[in-house]
Amino acid sequence: MSNVAVWAVHLFTASGAALAFLAAVATTHAHWQLVFIYLGAALIIDGVDGTIARGMRVSSRLPWFDGAALDFVVDYATYVFVPALIIADGGLMAEPLATIAGIVVAIIGALYFADKRMKTMDHGFRGFPAIWNTIAFLLMVYRPPEAITVIAIALCAILTFSPVEWIHPIRVARLRPLTIAMTVAWAILAIITVLDDLHPTLPVLILLGVVSLYLGLIGAVLQIARRQRF
Repeated sequence: MSNVAVWAVHLFTASGAALAFLAAVATTHAHWQLVFIYLGAALIIDGVDGTIARGMRVSSRLPWFDGAALDFVVDYATYVFVPALIIADGGLMAEPLATIAGIVVAIIGALYFADKRMKTMDHGFRGFPAIWNTIAFLLMVYRPPEAITVIAIALCAILTFSPVEWIHPIRVARLRPLTIAMTVAWAILAIITVLDDLHPTLPVLILLGVVSLYLGLIGAVLQIARRQRF
């Protein structure tokens, strides 16, 4: 395998940064549908680039280049920084709360990416896994009262460094078929919502909420069940 192919994999990962930039620009123009199209595309890249990299053994082919560090940089941009902009500029809260909330997300997300304890033994996540892109998306779709928005952001920030576990939709073995099905359902519902310019029908809103609750809570439920078993 030539190094050209290896660099192509790294460039594929780095393209997520370009999508983050485009999403940030769209945020400044309040083109929210476009923002989440870019973030959705970045999410797809993040979901497959690691598998491609491992399959092509890029770390052994180019040992001096840290693909994991590149992935972290791109993930911070797409999972944390752009969502912080959305939270600050999306009309979810009045000033100065909106700016403060955006700053909190940017700082807490940066700290989480430096936490070496983030992965659990069963390949899940310890603490809220900095998926602020999904939080920003759900807040922009449901647009709850300001107090609920503040509580939701504060709760996620607090849970970031808690011992509460969050499931990885692919790598955690327990309930994997159900979790994968829920993840696919969430993706389909999210696409429908974005295509409807963040104003989907009531059935879609209900289903999106149910699936989001499952994905948000199932890790803690499995954690409690495991502790009770022992």
